[in-house]
Amino acid sequence: MRELTLLQPDDWHLHLRDGPALASVVHDAAKRFARAIIMPNLTPPVTTVEAARAYRDRIFDALTASSSQPRFEPLMTLYLTDNTPAEEIRKAKASRFVHAVKLYPAGATTHSDAGVTDIAKCMPAIEAMQETGLPLLVHGEVTDPSVDVFDREAAYIEQTLRPLVQRLPELKLSMEHITTRQAVDFVSTARENVVATITAQHLLYNRNALFQGGVRPHYYCLPILKREEHRQALVQAATSGNPKFFLGTDSAPHETATKETACGCAGCYTAYAGIELYAEAFDAVVALDRLEGFASRFGPAFYGLPVNETRITLVDNAWRAPLEQPFGAGRITPLRAGEMHAWRLQT
Repeated sequence: MRELTLLQPDDWHLHLRDGPALASVVHDAAKRFARAIIMPNLTPPVTTVEAARAYRDRIFDALTASSSQPRFEPLMTLYLTDNTPAEEIRKAKASRFVHAVKLYPAGATTHSDAGVTDIAKCMPAIEAMQETGLPLLVHGEVTDPSVDVFDREAAYIEQTLRPLVQRLPELKLSMEHITTRQAVDFVSTARENVVATITAQHLLYNRNALFQGGVRPHYYCLPILKREEHRQALVQAATSGNPKFFLGTDSAPHETATKETACGCAGCYTAYAGIELYAEAFDAVVALDRLEGFASRFGPAFYGLPVNETRITLVDNAWRAPLEQPFGAGRITPLRAGEMHAWRLQT
């Protein structure tokens, strides 16, 4: 049996939801990751420092309610709107617990209706991010319905991101959960302050996974899975040792009933095997020696944080994913439900 010991990783893109649902999923992440960037797309969204503080307190309450009480630090974010004032950005930077601001194009994904309709309306806030060094995290897809869903990331790069990084060259920017060769090329050739997170599902699967044996709603996420050529470009980037690319699960839980329906929600629940899935992807291309950089070192460097001192160990001891898990008053179906995982977290 092989063992792989790593500096404890962090998750630089995580959805925890709120209330009873939060209490159901936070421990899966906390068992594996020391810290996580927490997404702010609640209802209502987390648009102010005070709202972020209150959400952070609820996360800590959910953790301490468990007898295990794992050590876990939620790194909070603000939800950017057309009306976010520059002063709120300065307050966020001064807070020391808000670590970034998330840009959702309005209508791009779950709970993004309050997002940005025109980036020009946000420029005072984004200029304040450049001034303070607070990172901007971008869901990089256009929402124009005339643009093919598989082309929306590439279109956003050309229409919005290239002009933005030219206008604000010192802005710290992370293109979140990238899915295409075009995104890899954009990040690779941009200044060192432009980075990207990559999910496990986009490393492991192409768009065929959505339709194997029928429509498989638990593989549906946004940005959507792409062609094999794009998956291969992501794997090459993730395993290259380039510090511009690092781990962000985008684990996004939805109740099973809201996924298995005529208009299902976008999002894959992966936190229950958050690091194990990445180990499988790296192992498939004989690159396990580069997983620690991707999972544990490059993200802290971008955010100006120390690497973790604790370590975790994975073993290649296969186990079967659960068919479902509790999720508040309902149930959640994880990605790869009932199927095998190659790597196991040693506890």
